[in-house]
Amino acid sequence: MFKTLSNLEKKEVIVAPSLLAANFLQLQHDIDMVNNSEAAWLHLDVMDGRFVPNISYGMPIIAQVSQACTKVADVHLMIEQPDLYIADFKKAGAQVITVHQEACTHLHRTIQLIHSLDMKAGVALNPATPVHTLEDIIADIDLVLIMSVNPGFGGQKFIQHTIKKIMQARELIDRTGSRALIEVDGGINLENAHAIVQAGADVLVAGSTVFASSNPVQTIAQLKQAGK
Repeated sequence: MFKTLSNLEKKEVIVAPSLLAANFLQLQHDIDMVNNSEAAWLHLDVMDGRFVPNISYGMPIIAQVSQACTKVADVHLMIEQPDLYIADFKKAGAQVITVHQEACTHLHRTIQLIHSLDMKAGVALNPATPVHTLEDIIADIDLVLIMSVNPGFGGQKFIQHTIKKIMQARELIDRTGSRALIEVDGGINLENAHAIVQAGADVLVAGSTVFASSNPVQTIAQLKQAGK
């Protein structure tokens, strides 16, 4: 079972290793590493080959991972028509579901659906999508996911303009009284994590930085200290 979502109420740095960068031939080993680390979430990227130019994994993998992992299942849907699959991801073990603003024709309805299934709801913004597009939904969501690379592939370089977007998202959240957390995904490493947290981020998604590290548990601990 995954642990409770009590850490959503805390304003400490949450580290969310991205399963996409794990070694799928040694998946149990990598999940055990995450379980034994200071990571609070496990980030699960779902790609359909249409919304983004890559295909990752779906419900069967997430369902198996959810049986082995003790962390919050943070599911990021980089897919078209996400409403069709939200209930299935809930059954697979998702606790947080983030959809893309660019993929949802009726975003408020999608957020309502996620909440109706007793999950936390997030909205992701691609690098070229401005933060102000969340003005009318920010009070209804639990998470803003700011993409700091173009979605679809791991190992990309952090887009520096993202720092400004994080600050804009923080201002919007504070001004409206929203309780949404800010999650940042893409190109995060030990060199830029502090600046990202200082700009207002709450959740750091890290893929290759964690799984390619010679000491992933220590790397996760160092990322968690980025706010200090």
